[in-house]
Amino acid sequence: MSTILAVTAPNRLLDSLPATDRNLVLRHCEPVHLAFAEVLYLAGARIPHVYFPTGGFVSLVTPMGGGSGLEVGLIGYEGMLGITLMLDVDIAPFQALVQGAGSALRMPATAFLAELARSHSLQIATKRYLYVSMSQLAQTAACNRFHQVEARLARWLLMTHDRAHTDTFHVTHIFLAYILGVRRVGITKAALSLQEQALIRYRRGDITILDRSGLEAAACDCYRIETETYRRILGGT
Repeated sequence: MSTILAVTAPNRLLDSLPATDRNLVLRHCEPVHLAFAEVLYLAGARIPHVYFPTGGFVSLVTPMGGGSGLEVGLIGYEGMLGITLMLDVDIAPFQALVQGAGSALRMPATAFLAELARSHSLQIATKRYLYVSMSQLAQTAACNRFHQVEARLARWLLMTHDRAHTDTFHVTHIFLAYILGVRRVGITKAALSLQEQALIRYRRGDITILDRSGLEAAACDCYRIETETYRRILGGT
């Protein structure tokens, strides 16, 4: 296991901890690369590690049968994957699918639980993040039920943009249709509409955000609500 001596880590949840507690967590972590479309957990499988994304980001997908699924959550540098361990549940409720390739810190589940028992600050931080995750799950369920595909796609692009650290990221229409639970033709029409409004550019699987403010106007209120919840509970932007 690699020993990480850095005083800070580019993960907001870890950065929120006092330096002593943060470094005690980091000593159990090892840097890993998350590959696009890599499956970190299967729904119903045991959780061997927790992940603190620092560059990559991960979709939480609930399987729907027949090879389909629906994204119900998104985890990037603001949080962690494996939060249900703090509830003494070591079974993954969702499939964890890497949506954006990049870096992360990986920590054995046993070490995380030991640090959680020791550190009051880690307990507080993870409780707050669990609340935010539950809020995102509920908001996503409502969004999938009531909002049009174009508004949902704009929301998803904004959430991804927040975590990608770049204006351009790779994603295919097939992948978007899978995680948003709609037909590919619906994604194609929605992406074309956003492109015609000069909000995005889409070429060969690469999406570039051209007009962030315009995309926010095109998105449903779910994005604003989620952003305000993050800011209120976790602080920052």
